[in-house]
Amino acid sequence: MQLYIGNKNYSSWSLRPWLLLKKFNVNFDEVKLDLATPEFYQQLVKISPACKVPTLVDDKLVVWDSLAICEYINEAYLSGRAWPNESFARAKARALSSEMHAGFAALRNEMPMNIRAKRIVNLSADAKKDIQRVCDIWTEQLFEYDGWLFGEWSIADAMFAPVVHRFITYGIDVNKDVQAYMTRTLACDAMQKWISEAMIETAFVSVGEAGEDI
Repeated sequence: MQLYIGNKNYSSWSLRPWLLLKKFNVNFDEVKLDLATPEFYQQLVKISPACKVPTLVDDKLVVWDSLAICEYINEAYLSGRAWPNESFARAKARALSSEMHAGFAALRNEMPMNIRAKRIVNLSADAKKDIQRVCDIWTEQLFEYDGWLFGEWSIADAMFAPVVHRFITYGIDVNKDVQAYMTRTLACDAMQKWISEAMIETAFVSVGEAGEDI
């Protein structure tokens, strides 16, 4: 099984299924492609006409969407362990993951993931609204559960993981509960490995460079 990903410094979508695979110790081969290069498209077009990362190849199966990859891994390799056990919690975890997957456009556009950087950005009202919504989600879940968003680490935590580093990069002020969740996320072994490898990358992708250096 191969997981095609983009640069670890920039590719927030790649991080999500990569974390899931690492957290549950699923064996896979990582294939990293530099974003926005001719080679990126030349490699991916051979695999999927969508030409997007992440892309998972498992024998004859090709999946090119982060949440779909996570769902497949959960069903095929984890016997459902990557979602909460209780049906009501599982439904909410899926709803929040889908909200993260489909929403928060202003946050994404104005605060691209850039692990190597520390930046100041002038945020729009929509981006500030997105930030508040994320903080509200985390605060509500951490009030109900201890540690992770649904007690045990789940796909929901994978889906929100890139936002944690976005908040670090752009110096977003958060409450103590949100800060504790961010600290926990950043400290996990899989996230530490991704971050350490992102820090030594040298590729520069202009669309991922927002704001002014601190």
